[in-house]
Amino acid sequence: MDIIISNSGGQPIYEQICRQVKGAIATGKLKPGEPLPSIRSLARDLRISVITTKRAYEELERDGFIQTVAGKGSFVAQQDLELARESGLREMEEHLTAALELARQNGLDLEELVNILRVLNEEEP
Repeated sequence: MDIIISNSGGQPIYEQICRQVKGAIATGKLKPGEPLPSIRSLARDLRISVITTKRAYEELERDGFIQTVAGKGSFVAQQDLELARESGLREMEEHLTAALELARQNGLDLEELVNILRVLNEEEP
């Protein structure tokens, strides 16, 4: 499982893990029933605290994305694709609401914000 942690974005590490695991599930990179690395193994690979990794797994389990079986590990849960999509849309709306608020605070109108999104989209690899 490829997870990239950024220390410069201001987003907590456990949220970065959650977002990337949810994205991998939504795109089919992680399939239902597929095992996830152990909490300790992932913490070691990412060079982060076991507590941080545990929090990410707890959030993912609470949101229904993974299941943990005592003594066996954590696995990708069977997903309702519509539910997974809805979760992603909800997260996106939160980020866009924050971006809209920042744009307003800086005197940008909607057209300028849309142009920024277009430019950012073009920069995607």
